[in-house]
Amino acid sequence: MSNYHIKHLEEYYQVYRKSVRNPENFWEEIAEEHFVWRKKWDTVLEWNFSKPEIKWFKGAKLNITENCIDRHLLTKGDKTAILFEPNNPDEPAKHITYKELHQQVNKFANVLKSQGIKKGDRVCIYLPMIPELTFSVLACARIGAIHSVVFAGFSATALATRINDSECKMIITSDGSYRGTKTIDLKSIVDEALENTPCIETALVVKRTNSEISMKKGRDKWLQPLIDEASNSCEPEIMNAEDPLFILYTSGSTGMPKGMLHTTAGYMVYTAYTFKNVFQYRDNDVYWCTADIGWITGHSYIVYGPLANGATTVMFEGVPSYPDFGRFWEIVEKHKITQFYTAPTAIRALAKEKLDYVDKYDLSSLKVLGTVGEPINEEAWHWYNDNIGKKKSPIVDTWWQTETGGIMITPIPFATPTKPTYATLPFPGIQPALMDENGEEIKGNQVDGKLCIKFPWPAIARTIWGNHQRYKETYFSAFENCYFTGDGALRDEVGYYRITGRVDDVIIVSGHNLGTAPIEDAINEHPAVAESAIVGFPHNIKGNALYGYVILKETGESRNQNNLRKEINQIITEHIGPIAKLDKIQFTKGLPKTRSGKIMRRILRKIAAKDTSNLGDTSTLLNPEIVEDIIKNVL
Repeated sequence: MSNYHIKHLEEYYQVYRKSVRNPENFWEEIAEEHFVWRKKWDTVLEWNFSKPEIKWFKGAKLNITENCIDRHLLTKGDKTAILFEPNNPDEPAKHITYKELHQQVNKFANVLKSQGIKKGDRVCIYLPMIPELTFSVLACARIGAIHSVVFAGFSATALATRINDSECKMIITSDGSYRGTKTIDLKSIVDEALENTPCIETALVVKRTNSEISMKKGRDKWLQPLIDEASNSCEPEIMNAEDPLFILYTSGSTGMPKGMLHTTAGYMVYTAYTFKNVFQYRDNDVYWCTADIGWITGHSYIVYGPLANGATTVMFEGVPSYPDFGRFWEIVEKHKITQFYTAPTAIRALAKEKLDYVDKYDLSSLKVLGTVGEPINEEAWHWYNDNIGKKKSPIVDTWWQTETGGIMITPIPFATPTKPTYATLPFPGIQPALMDENGEEIKGNQVDGKLCIKFPWPAIARTIWGNHQRYKETYFSAFENCYFTGDGALRDEVGYYRITGRVDDVIIVSGHNLGTAPIEDAINEHPAVAESAIVGFPHNIKGNALYGYVILKETGESRNQNNLRKEINQIITEHIGPIAKLDKIQFTKGLPKTRSGKIMRRILRKIAAKDTSNLGDTSTLLNPEIVEDIIKNVL
């Protein structure tokens, strides 16, 4: 029996050693014993990081939905698969069993087929956190269509960009969505996006808010009548191990978002195995990840990982502050949540409220707490540990990325001693390395460098959709024969890892990766703006917030600055979405630049953080005098 369930530190080390000594054997054993295959693989792994080309379980045939649904029907058919908790606490929660999930997914899959969707077609999903979001994802996987979920907080422009990049034939959306006290008109955002997306043939619309919307004849169809007519049996499409499963877009540091492509078998094996161990999932647990399925966390740890383990996974439509700041803890008590996985941003926001919001609820069901999206700061870690976990539920501070598909560095609860701000140790099969400026590996402990991974793991993204060259340049060109994460990290005296943040121009705000280039492009479209530069600065809730330095054209200099700030944030909201709005906007005469014209963001970051004690040598700049001017007017 392979070590599918790691329970002690000694066992972790044994499993880890085995996993790096012979990775192929290690993953083969896990794949063989814990999944159903229509045909076994011919080779476990073929890889070449210089091309880069990675193939896991080559020659195997399977369907991921058989592993997530069908195989549980005999033993767990009446068990809750998805527990839907609506935005409004007065609306009853919905328990969807594995049997019901099977029927809903099959019906949805048949609807997709009736609308001309077939294996390999791309389907864009722009839905709120309602059960249909999970059904649609799994229905695509059932018939071999490639899903591309776009977070339903993105603007029409951002949505259109993603649809066009992967040439989606269909979009699945809803009339609207609920978010706290707000009702958002999703359909009008979609209508605006579809004015510029010639590849879309059909829009399926879910009724959620029952609001008045316009339906375009021939293109837009209500989902429910089609579901009612559809058969509830649908044979799964038999897929090859390396057939695409989904595309998910992540911010690039330059312009276009990157459509990360994940394939079927390796992703399934890795998300299932990490889920089981990182959350120590047991049969009757009720697991809740608060992320949105629009992000990789939702794909891997709300949908695929939990369902492959026959778990009960909670889907929450609302926000942590509605109807008040006790909402998370009310849900924990109500459903007796055992594992709770959320972002440091949410923890910081809740930590600044009165403890009464926590103390009135019984949190004794909690066994494991997790954080994801960015490193958790010490203060938030202690608040979470003391008040939510009551010092008895270990916190797994997980480090991973859209590109990695699953958790890479993490404590194993009850096995790894935790340490605030540290993601601790690599998950079995993961071989991290810290690199120096010359591309050499830094050995030993108490060191820091750029975080790379030396050997492929099953869930690594295989390419950027339609742009393999960019995939190679972004992840495999900085260091030879290594995947470069884009993050810096340090390793302490016992070998624990702490992620120190991005080393490129991507800023993590509230757990969302935001590339600075697209935001600057949006700002520069304002008629009064000549140039802009965005940096992150420390923020006690979001982790980082965005600080904009903006140079105005002469025509804009006489304008009311507060109005200009509002207009700039409005443009950002329209182009990217409200998550990318700037907290501070400083108007300045110039930006510090090198003689080759590169903006010195390092200096701007320090000024925004009000840390001007050591700016380094500014005399080599093209315009050193501008630095003093910016410092004088910093907000």
